[in-house]
Amino acid sequence: MAKKKIARKIIKKKVLRKVPRKKPVRRKVAKKPPLATGQAAAGGHEGGGKVEVVHVDDMYADWFIDYASYVILERAVPNVHDGLKPVQRRILYALKEKDDGRYHKVANLVGHTMQYHPHGDASIGDAMVGLGQKNLLIDPQGNWGNIFTGDKAAASRYIEARLTKFALEVAFNAKTTEWASSYDGRNREPVTLPVKFPLLLAQGAEGIAVGLACKILPHNFNELIDACINTLRKKPIEIYPDFPTGGLIDVSEYNLGLRGGRVRVRARIERTKTKRVLRITEVPFGTTAGALMDNIVAANDKGKIKISRIEDITAEKVEINVHLPVGLEPDTAVEALYAFTDCEMSISPNSCVIEDKKPRFLGVDELLKRSALHTKDLLKWELEIKLGELQDKWHFSSLERIFIEKRIYRRIEECSTWESVILEIWAGLKPFLKLLRREVIDEDIVRLTEIKIKRISKFDALKADELILGIEDQMAETGKSLKGLTRYTVRYFKNLKEKYGRDRGRKTEIASFGKVIARSVAVATETLYLNARDGFAGFGVKREGTIVDKCSRMDDVIVFGREGTMKVSKVAEKTYVGKNPAHVAIFRKEDPRFYCMIYRDGRDGPARVKRFSVKGVTRDKMYELSKGSSGTRVIYFSAHDAEDDTLSVTVVLKAAPRLRTREIEIDFADIAIKGRASQGSIITRHKVEKVVRRKSQMELL
Repeated sequence: MAKKKIARKIIKKKVLRKVPRKKPVRRKVAKKPPLATGQAAAGGHEGGGKVEVVHVDDMYADWFIDYASYVILERAVPNVHDGLKPVQRRILYALKEKDDGRYHKVANLVGHTMQYHPHGDASIGDAMVGLGQKNLLIDPQGNWGNIFTGDKAAASRYIEARLTKFALEVAFNAKTTEWASSYDGRNREPVTLPVKFPLLLAQGAEGIAVGLACKILPHNFNELIDACINTLRKKPIEIYPDFPTGGLIDVSEYNLGLRGGRVRVRARIERTKTKRVLRITEVPFGTTAGALMDNIVAANDKGKIKISRIEDITAEKVEINVHLPVGLEPDTAVEALYAFTDCEMSISPNSCVIEDKKPRFLGVDELLKRSALHTKDLLKWELEIKLGELQDKWHFSSLERIFIEKRIYRRIEECSTWESVILEIWAGLKPFLKLLRREVIDEDIVRLTEIKIKRISKFDALKADELILGIEDQMAETGKSLKGLTRYTVRYFKNLKEKYGRDRGRKTEIASFGKVIARSVAVATETLYLNARDGFAGFGVKREGTIVDKCSRMDDVIVFGREGTMKVSKVAEKTYVGKNPAHVAIFRKEDPRFYCMIYRDGRDGPARVKRFSVKGVTRDKMYELSKGSSGTRVIYFSAHDAEDDTLSVTVVLKAAPRLRTREIEIDFADIAIKGRASQGSIITRHKVEKVVRRKSQMELL
C-alpha cells in the first residue's frame, strides 16, 4: 500500500487515461451456505451467488501503479545512502561473497548474482561492465570495452573481475549492514551497503523510471573527498562534474545538478603545426570517437561544415585528425565544429535518489553533505562495535587470568555434576568480582570450563598482563576517537585520498565559453542561383540561373516580389520566388541593409517612393511593402550596404496632354529611412514610363 501511495504522488493523472466505462466484467462468487431463519440476505440473487462488478480500467490502473512503484524503487533510481541501484548492489555483494583475492570469470559472477537479482543475465552483465569501466569498485581483467571508441566488452566467459582494495575498504562491513531476504527467500542480501564515501557522486547514475528520470553526473574523486572534509568542518563547498572522457565543461548553469540546470561540454581541439589539420584529443561525455567522427562527416555532407578528410586513430587515447580545405581558417573551422557537430553538447542533469523508500530531488551539495554525515555515523557505529568487542575481550581475559592464577580450576576436579562445577567456579570467583568492569554472567562461567588444559599449563602471567594492557590501550584510543568523531572522520577521508587518489586528478577542464552563433560560423560551401524567367532560386538552380551570392545551408534568402511583397525563407536546393522578382539576396540579420523602392500603388494609383530597412522578420511569412492594393507594381528597387550611400534616379513619366515636365529627379539621401511597413511618399499621380538611375560623380570619373 505504501508503494501505491508513493507512485500516485509521482505519476500525473494524465498518465492514467481513463477509458470510457463500457460493459463491466461480471464474475460469479461461490454460493454461500443457506441463511438461518429470520436472517436477512445482504444482496445477491435468488437461487444464485452474489455478483461482483469489476471494472477493467480500475484493474489496469492498480497494476500500472504497482509496476511504476517497482521500477522507481527497485530498478531505475539509486539509493541515497550507498549510491547504488539494486542490480549494482547485488553484483558487489556477490563479488564480496566470491572474494578470495583472485580474479573470477564474469560468467560465474553473473550466475552467482542471479540468486539475488531475478531479471536475467543480460542486465547483470551490462551493469557489471558499466561498473568495471568506471575503474573504482571493480578491478577488471581482459577486454572490457573502450569508453573512447565505444567498443563493447568481450563475452562474459572471456573476461574476469574482482573487487578493488578501495571497494573492500569502503563498501563492506557485515556488522553494520541491514539485511533482507532475497526474492525467493533462500538467501539474504543487503538492503544497502555501508558505503563510507560519496560513491553516487563519484560514479554518477542514469536511469529512466515511470514518470521520472535520474541523471547524476560523475565528479572528481579527490574533489569529493576535499568537499566532504569541508562539510565536516562546516566550510562552504563547490563541486562540479568531471568526466572520464575529459574535454571542457561550462558549469555556469549547473544548478547543483537539479532539474532545469545544464552543462555544456566540448571536445578538446588542438591546432597542429600544420595549419590545415585540427586534432581532437578529448571527446564530450556521452559520445565516442567513432560516433563523433560519423557526426562530423554527416555535417560535412549536409554542407554545414567544410573538411577535406578525417582520420580516427583512437586507441588508448582519443586522436581524430580533421583535415581542412585550402583557404579555410582553423579558428573558423573550430567554431563551426562546435556549432554544427557533437564537438559541443548540452547535458541536462536531474538529481533524483531514493530516500526512505521515496524518490527525492536533492542537489549535489545536499547529497555530499548526507554522504559525509552518513560516513561519520557509520564510523561511529564501527567504533562502538569495536569498543564493545574490546571490552568483552578485556573482561574475559581478566576473568581467565583470575581463573588460572588463583587456581580456581582445581576446585572443580572433585565435582561430579555440571551444577556443582558451575557453583564451585562461582564460589571461587566471588572474592575477585570487584576487579572486573562488568557483571559476570553464566555464559562467562561456561566459557571458563572450555579452556583447554594445555593453555592452563602454558599460562604466562606476564604475557597475560601485556595482553590486557594492550587491550586497555586500544580501548582508550577507541574512546578518544569516539569523543573526537569529526577529527577521526576527517583523518579517515585524508587516508582514503592518500591511498587511492594519487592518479585521480581532474580530467575535464572547467572553462567558460560563449554561445556559438551557427549562422556566423557557417562555411559558405554553396552558391545561390536565380532563374528569374521561371521564378526559382536555390543552390540547385545552376544550369538555368545566374549567380546571386555565396552562401551556406544555414543562411536565409530574402525575396522582394514585383507585387510589393517581401518574404524570408531558408536557403534550399530549389524554391519558387515568383517570376522576375525585384530583388533576391542572402539575408543576414546581424548585417542589415537599406533598400530604395519606387512602386505604383494599385493599377491606377499614384507612384510612391520609400527608403527602409528590414530587421525582425518571421521566416516564411509574406509581408506587404505597400497598401496591398490589387495591381501594385514595383517600378524600381535597389539595395545598399550603408545608410549614407547616396543614390539619385530620374523618374520618366508617360506623355500626356498638358504635361509640362516629364522627368522628376529623386535623391534618396533626402528620404528618411523608415520601417518596411511604411507606405512611402507620393511622387506623382501620373503614369510612370520608366526610372533611370543617374550616375554619381565617382562613376563619371
